[in-house]
Order: sequence, then C-alpha cells, then structure tokens
Amino acid sequence: MTFPQRRMRRLRHTPAMRRLVAETVLTVDDLVAPLFVRDGIAEPQPIDSLPGVVQHTQDSLRAEVEKLAGLGVPAVILFGIPATKDAEGSEAWNPDGVVQVALRRLRADVGDDLVLMADLCVDEYTDHGHCGIVDERGRVDNDLTLDLYANAAVAQAEAGADVVAPSGMMDGQVLAIRDALDEAEQPDVAILAYSAKYASALYGPFRDAVDVTIADGGDRSGYQQDLRNAREALEEIRLDLGEGADMVMVKPALAYLDIIARARAEVDVPLAAYHVSGEYAMLKAAAANGWIEGDRAAIEILTSIKRAGADIILTYLAGEVAPLL
Repeated sequence: MTFPQRRMRRLRHTPAMRRLVAETVLTVDDLVAPLFVRDGIAEPQPIDSLPGVVQHTQDSLRAEVEKLAGLGVPAVILFGIPATKDAEGSEAWNPDGVVQVALRRLRADVGDDLVLMADLCVDEYTDHGHCGIVDERGRVDNDLTLDLYANAAVAQAEAGADVVAPSGMMDGQVLAIRDALDEAEQPDVAILAYSAKYASALYGPFRDAVDVTIADGGDRSGYQQDLRNAREALEEIRLDLGEGADMVMVKPALAYLDIIARARAEVDVPLAAYHVSGEYAMLKAAAANGWIEGDRAAIEILTSIKRAGADIILTYLAGEVAPLL
C-alpha cells in the first residue's frame, strides 16, 4: 500500500533533493558583521563575554574588514569606544572620533565594494551610559537628544557611511536624521532604523564590548520597548517608515521571531534583525561545553531568523558561518 503522505519523506531522501526543495536558503549575502573599534589601544582586546569577538584597533579593524570582504560578507556595522566620555557623548560627532576615522580609512580601502554602516547612538560615548541627554530627574530628554543624533548622522555620513543606524529609540529620531542628512547634502545615505528595539536582558555582553555602565541601575525601559508588546512594535515601524527610514530592524531576534514575522507581513522594505550579543554568548557557551554542535546550531539559528522574514541579519557569527554557506 502506498500512502499519499509518503511524498513528504520522498522529498527528503537525499541532500540534493532537500536542497532542491528548500524553502529558505541562508546565504552570505544576508549577513552584516558588527565590529567594535576602540581608541587608545595598541592590540585588539578580547571580550570575555563574547568569545571570538574583540575590540579592534584601527589597523586590526581594517584587516578584519578585508577578511570579511574576502569571505563575501556584504556589509559591516561599526560601534566605537572613545578614549573620553562626557554627558552629551560629543565624541559621537567629532570628525576625528573613533568611528569617523575608521569610516574614512575603510572607505579608502574598500571603495563601494562593501556597505559601511554606523550605529548611531550616544550611549557608548556618554559618561552615564544612557542614549541621550539626561535631565535633572535622571530621564532621557527625547527632544534635546534628537539634535545629538542629527550631529552624529552628518559626521558619519561625511566620513563615508553608506548607512546610519539610529538605535536610541527616541521619538522622531528618523525624521531629525533624514532632515539633517538632506541639509548636509547627503541624500544618498540610507537610514536603517532600530524600529522595534526591546528592553532586553540579552544585551549584557554588548555593554561589556563598549564599556557601558548605565546609571540608575541600567534601566532603559522608559524608551526601549516592553517585551510584552507586539502591536506597539508594528506602530514603531510604521512611524519610522513615515519619517523616512529606508530599512527597519527588530532587536533582539530569537526571542522576537514573532515580531519579525508580523513585520514581514506588513512592510515591503528591507527588514533586518539583530542576533544580539546575549544570543551569541549563549550559543558559544553551550558549544564550548559540548552540549550542542556549534556550527550546526549557528546555521539553524540564522536560518530561523531568515525563515521568520528577515532580509538582513546582523550577527557576530558572520565571519565564521560565511565559509559554511
């Protein structure tokens, strides 16, 4: 007797057959590598909570980007750790700030062969670790902060960024940045908005990487999204698109696959997802203990993010999975 459902197994019979009928195919073109560059160091500095990830010098950053480009990774996103911090995070828009210097050098190295993205926030640059100007009550002042983001966007664009990526979750940030870029005659610089960025417990290793300690116990719940809310994420995305975002992001990825899927159903612009530091660190810890197969699990995780609907995946795994794809 032949059972009609047997066709399901027939379509899994060989690796070639499985490849032929695969619904979702992860490729190197889907990946963006987050990279950290730090002022005032002579050698790359390992980050204990992010095994395999380092704070780069300017020279080691250039070497890493060259390596990633050779592997076919199409884009990197830069995060800076300055030598000095202040209340406003003024190094974020200093023309000679760490990220701006890196952008100019990388642009000279890679030309238009690689997309250079710059994270646009000030938390790495402020002495209080918040994403903007803090008022007398210890809360971030939304409107005053927009001017800082506009300044940083122009500095990044003039240094060579193809994409600026505002991550501070301030209301109106995309509009302020788009206006500033247009006024600075930088109309071709795209905006990748961290539109649905949740107040997650999964950012700890990233904060180690950028040497950020957040004042008042590290609470950003007043401006990042509540993990219990999904409809709110879609409204944030709609607002950012209305203000001129070219691409939108959901962050984190794994705990918010439902948000990625709902966003994909609603919008047709490129949709990014950030496989964040805590998600990466958990994978690495489990693999180091022999509890999972690290390479297979990495591919499975990234494929799940693409299957949910992401076009672009920011991941610390980019350099190591690229040769496997």
